[in-house]
Amino acid sequence: MSHVSEAYGVVAAIIVLGLGGLVGAFALNRALTITYSTPEKLTTYESGVDPVGEGWAQIHIRYYLFAYLYVIFAVDAVYLFPWATVFAAVGTSSLIEMFVFLAFVTVGLLYAWRKKILTWT
Repeated sequence: MSHVSEAYGVVAAIIVLGLGGLVGAFALNRALTITYSTPEKLTTYESGVDPVGEGWAQIHIRYYLFAYLYVIFAVDAVYLFPWATVFAAVGTSSLIEMFVFLAFVTVGLLYAWRKKILTWT
């Protein structure tokens, strides 16, 4: 039973040391940081442009569709590139599975193209 408690003791010690280091780093950062509050620093920052008007703006749904399509194709790349590096080791059955996956992605791309989602107007 003491062997198990020693293992948990090591894990607990690592967690305590990690949290202590994290708190210490934040405390050291707070202690060494010099801040001067000026009116310029307290204004709203919007990409280097002075804020004009209200903070409420409506965004067209098309931009969300572009973001969604990007996420779909980024996930496609996340699966495709690692698969391509180990293709020789996994065999031809994975080739069929990858073509099925790419067929689903292609159908999605064709659907977006047919609905004219991909036109930037």
